[in-house]
Amino acid sequence: DAEKEDPEYELDPFAKYDPQFPRVVRMANLCVVGGHSVNGVAEIHSEIVKQDVFNSFYEMWPTKFQNKTNGVTPRRWIRFCNPELSTIISKWIGSDDWILNTDKLAGLKKFADDEDLQSEWRTAKRNNKMKVVSLIRDKTGYIVSPDAMFDVQVKRIHEYKRQLLNILGIVYRYKKMKEMSAKDRRKSFVPRVCIFGGKAFATYVQAKRIVKFITDVAATVNYDPDIGDLLKVVFVPDYNVSVAETLIPASELSQHISTAGME
Repeated sequence: DAEKEDPEYELDPFAKYDPQFPRVVRMANLCVVGGHSVNGVAEIHSEIVKQDVFNSFYEMWPTKFQNKTNGVTPRRWIRFCNPELSTIISKWIGSDDWILNTDKLAGLKKFADDEDLQSEWRTAKRNNKMKVVSLIRDKTGYIVSPDAMFDVQVKRIHEYKRQLLNILGIVYRYKKMKEMSAKDRRKSFVPRVCIFGGKAFATYVQAKRIVKFITDVAATVNYDPDIGDLLKVVFVPDYNVSVAETLIPASELSQHISTAGME
């Protein structure tokens, strides 16, 4: 009380209550205060965190803010989840040193035109695709052909990641197919299975609408006898890292179509 009577006394600006903001628990602020260090998932994000989102905290604790860039490890994303391909790589390179030193993968270049390697590579890919055929059947009930191209977009459902653009493109492809004769369809289109996976944030209504739209398009396309195996659409439910470990080794076209500057 004595301090409060002192005209020199002022509350720290962080402790002042601003009536224009609701009185809520600010979880992100608590994380910054309680965390040992803070980072974005790439340099561009880390700079936004420092200069904009948490600038006041950055000015207070500049050394707490760092950068970590997302990456992948071949130990998990080739060796563990794609063992057949890993065996082929080790066989043709002559060792499994590439698992810890990816520069060693350059040793495959001299075999790029070898028909035996190409045949083994295609066999491994098809076996991975058969695992996804089983996954899709078990999770959704849809039957897809392993001979079709697997066109995969797996990531968080978000407007800037543009799953909506992808599914609208599929609707357009389906419309064009319906306008053609069966003979022209077979001549004009490569059989394709369009696979989506990802989570929508609990309160992100538009993201949930996109998921609903994808599943509705799937229900229309997949049961159309005119189209058959030329086009299938699948939304894999409950997407997580374990599902990714099955889908990614089977993908032949991996869709990364986020709005420029947003990733």
